[in-house]
Amino acid sequence: MLPVQKSKSYKIKTMSNGNFETRPDKCITFLVIISLFCLSMISYGQSVDELKLKDYRPKSIYKIPLSNVACAKYPAIDMHTHVYGRNEEEIAEWLKAMDNCGIEKAIVLTGATGERFDNLMKMYSKYADRFELWCGFDYTGYDQPGYGPDAVKELERCHKSGAKGVGEVMFKGKGIGPSSRIKTIMLPDDPRFDPLFEKCAELKLPVNLHISEDKWMYEKMDSTNDGLINAYKWEVKMDNGARSHEEMIDRLENTLKKHPNTTFVAAHLANCCADLSVLGLFFDKYPNLYADISARYGEIAPIPKFVHDFIEKFQDRIVYGTDMTFNERMYRVTFRVLETADEHFYETDMFGYHWPLYGLGMSEEVLKKLYRENALKITNR
Repeated sequence: MLPVQKSKSYKIKTMSNGNFETRPDKCITFLVIISLFCLSMISYGQSVDELKLKDYRPKSIYKIPLSNVACAKYPAIDMHTHVYGRNEEEIAEWLKAMDNCGIEKAIVLTGATGERFDNLMKMYSKYADRFELWCGFDYTGYDQPGYGPDAVKELERCHKSGAKGVGEVMFKGKGIGPSSRIKTIMLPDDPRFDPLFEKCAELKLPVNLHISEDKWMYEKMDSTNDGLINAYKWEVKMDNGARSHEEMIDRLENTLKKHPNTTFVAAHLANCCADLSVLGLFFDKYPNLYADISARYGEIAPIPKFVHDFIEKFQDRIVYGTDMTFNERMYRVTFRVLETADEHFYETDMFGYHWPLYGLGMSEEVLKKLYRENALKITNR
């Protein structure tokens, strides 16, 4: 820990006699004024000659109707959250935001097993009507002969302890396995997962899978990349054994074929936002597949008509989710995208991209399914 330094006093020249006197309060006031002035200059925008692409923050100049959706149209189940409440105080803050925005329940994808999962269950147990915890898979000894039976036993134990599902199970194809310490890639159709996925089917535990990343992360990081501002941060470099976007999507399909009795929820629209027809094909072929819309509002809102029609067609298979640390503004932006017909607005700081967004204007019938009814089909199995 760094040592605590005493506040310094500064000598300010007075106007009356020309002498100096120690006046830390005046110095602080002066610094605050200067800081506010600098901030005010920043608010006017940065000079183009000095602007970096990552700092591009456009503001719409159009004078058009704007909506502020304070609460979800129907009580919503957030199907994609994580352990944002790490103590009683944070959980209370989270609940307040949920109450103010009409979020009835949050599915917490802990990815945890063992003692960590038990501790989380204990912490959240008093809020069982508002939070539902999903566990992870135990990868201990995954690279040794005989892996599987112990992992299945731990899955059964977590289920008995209160786990209602499994996730988020990561298969990003980045050359990294289940944790940052494991470098050997495990793919979802790996035979080592077969007994785990089959046990999930037996126990009626849905599985949230994160497959690949969106296509922008695999494109060249140059002036032709449509999503460069965000893609550069999440770039998937084809080294260290990383798999392509297309291969990971094929692996997802293999998994769906192998385990038709297991309910899968593809996180982030299966990272197929650049080509939702792929996900649509899977919906047509595999009735055990659902997808959450979490953390992809910025990717789908720029193409509102196409996405509106896609969600309308597959309204029984898509669920609401956020995957963003809770706050009321975040929830309300997602409602605005789903419920309104607003045009050409930006949420650059929240979603990262520079694209203008448009409301999807989903019907009340579809909103009921997105916010609640489809989630109940999954969680009540």
